[in-house]
Amino acid sequence: MKFVQFVEYGGPDVLRVCEGERPKPTGRQVVIEAEAIGVNYADTARREGRYVVPTPLPFIPGTEVAGVVREVGPEVQTIRPGQRVVALIESGGYAEFVAVDERAVVPLPDGMDARQAAALPVQGLSAYHILKTMGRLEEGETVLVHAAAGGVGTIAVQLAKRFGAKMVIATASTEEKRALAKQLGADVTIDYTKDSWAADVMEATGGRGVDVALEMAGGDVFHQTLDCLAPFGRLVVYGAASGEMTRLNPVRLMAKNWSVIGFFLPQIMKKRALYEQSLRELLAWVQEGSLKLMIGGVYPLEQASEVHRLLQGRKTHGKLLLVP
Repeated sequence: MKFVQFVEYGGPDVLRVCEGERPKPTGRQVVIEAEAIGVNYADTARREGRYVVPTPLPFIPGTEVAGVVREVGPEVQTIRPGQRVVALIESGGYAEFVAVDERAVVPLPDGMDARQAAALPVQGLSAYHILKTMGRLEEGETVLVHAAAGGVGTIAVQLAKRFGAKMVIATASTEEKRALAKQLGADVTIDYTKDSWAADVMEATGGRGVDVALEMAGGDVFHQTLDCLAPFGRLVVYGAASGEMTRLNPVRLMAKNWSVIGFFLPQIMKKRALYEQSLRELLAWVQEGSLKLMIGGVYPLEQASEVHRLLQGRKTHGKLLLVP
């Protein structure tokens, strides 16, 4: 089979297309023949050696795989050959065949497209659990979604409304991106490239602030977002795209009973019941058409380095996929 790996950290060119033996399932593993593979910023961070946890070499990136189960191990209990499934894994997804623990596998609804399935787990589960599990969003509350035209943002805008948010405020850098956020259900859109964006958030909420904020930029944006919280507001941090380290004096949180909460998807994956139930819900909503996914491009597996280059150059919109 073909697979893509890197043996040293670096730019997109360190990704190499290789050939090797098709994996054999052991224990509770199943082997999936990939039909579609999701590409994420985490893959680029792995490649550059700057991911949240260490990346051992050599390394095959890829955490989202959708396809058909071809073989199962002797201890597999719930999955059978021939089933169409999606899996969220720690690594190894950039390949024609992937061996996966059955506990990471969820069957696809009948007739669901593999490309939609592969586009969902990372961003969908992140948006779901940032809002519901970590942000504890309640009906009638107000939500602030930064980068609302991005992978997590486009889903978070839709889920916030589904979960009962009274108002969703979406920030984005261009008129086109703000129009997309509006189309997906945002009540208010704001240009975060303007110095006044935080004041605009406060104006939109009548000076009260937001109950839940999704923050992934870091630096000054973190502190400005914190100032946009209402009393008892929750700020959920799920990234630091600016690369800036943020300093916080926790005494700042006391005056209005604010909470700052961290989110890291692999911790959700360790809670099997939570992971499976939420992914099944998301798949069902996509299948029925009430949750829309933005797929920005589909490329051959052999073009993985070019896809990384496009992703980091911010030259695409929506989810990027690889197909073997």
